[in-house]
Amino acid sequence: MSLEPRRPYQGTNLVDILDRILDKGLVVAGDVRISLANVELLTIRIRLLVCSIDKAEQIGLNWWRYDRSLVAQEETESTIARLEQRIAELERQLATTTTPPPSSARPSSSRTRKR
Repeated sequence: MSLEPRRPYQGTNLVDILDRILDKGLVVAGDVRISLANVELLTIRIRLLVCSIDKAEQIGLNWWRYDRSLVAQEETESTIARLEQRIAELERQLATTTTPPPSSARPSSSRTRKR
């Protein structure tokens, strides 16, 4: 039996590992191909990304915000109504800021275009 003091265990626990994965992200990619006599019958491409929601939004992934099965229906309808109002407002502004060209700038109707 040794009289040396025992060093504390410096291992990483599961919480630390999950925290690091969710913070940094983890990508798993692979392909599965099934062939028979050199004829490819089936190809399955697997891409898996494991990260936190904050990290996913940071890299541009936010599909769950617009998935109808995941978003409350009234929230979706109110968002659509708000966007439609904004589009109508922008179209009105565009219509008032654009003026038709003067009549002298229009090409005469007697000329025909060659195509």
